[in-house]
Amino acid sequence: MGKHAKKHLEALDKIDKTKTYSPQEAVSLAKQVSHVKFDEAVELHMRMGVDPRHADQQVRGVALLPNGLGKTVRVLVFTQGESEKSARDAGADYVGGDELVKKIEEGWLEFDVAIATPDMMPKIGKLGKILGRRGLMPNPKSGTVSQPADLPHVIADARKGRVEFKLDKTAIIHTPIGKLSFGDEKLLENIAAVVDAVVKAKPSGAKGQFIKSISLTTSMGPGIKLDITPTLSMSTA
Repeated sequence: MGKHAKKHLEALDKIDKTKTYSPQEAVSLAKQVSHVKFDEAVELHMRMGVDPRHADQQVRGVALLPNGLGKTVRVLVFTQGESEKSARDAGADYVGGDELVKKIEEGWLEFDVAIATPDMMPKIGKLGKILGRRGLMPNPKSGTVSQPADLPHVIADARKGRVEFKLDKTAIIHTPIGKLSFGDEKLLENIAAVVDAVVKAKPSGAKGQFIKSISLTTSMGPGIKLDITPTLSMSTA
């Protein structure tokens, strides 16, 4: 058995699969069982009580993580005219119109968030296949299509740790919440922000228990089941 496999099995032994853990216990346990030398990403996986085949049961939204994701977020803004200066002054890394569209068509994708003003949407429509599969296509529902006057606010949110979440075909939401090196309180605050945003995004067609289960995991670690009641009661204040 390889060294990595052995350490992974040892980590599994420390987790009781029959138990659900409080968020505080889960964060502490995730750090205890980490067995790799790099700073792992931490994620939440939420199994939802909705049917993704129905339009009125889709779950989609944005969570603003108070402590970010532990990485530098590169922001691109599709805009033109006077709004270009506003976007640059607000800290966008890349700003432009037709020239950025062409650059992306040629294969350039060195950015993490794309924002657009409404007047640019017809021009970037042809980028749907390129940006859509990577979750980078500006969309009014996710707040990445912004009026020029709101650009500074939207760019600032993207910098802070703005994460989009969306129900997948198996009715699960997968969301990053930071790095394992974060202090426990920072991870807990980010968990609270994500859970709060998902609860607020409850669709009209949802019936019964909205969130069926929640697991915390790291890039290379096993899943840790969270106790739903204390997790849902966490305050984002």
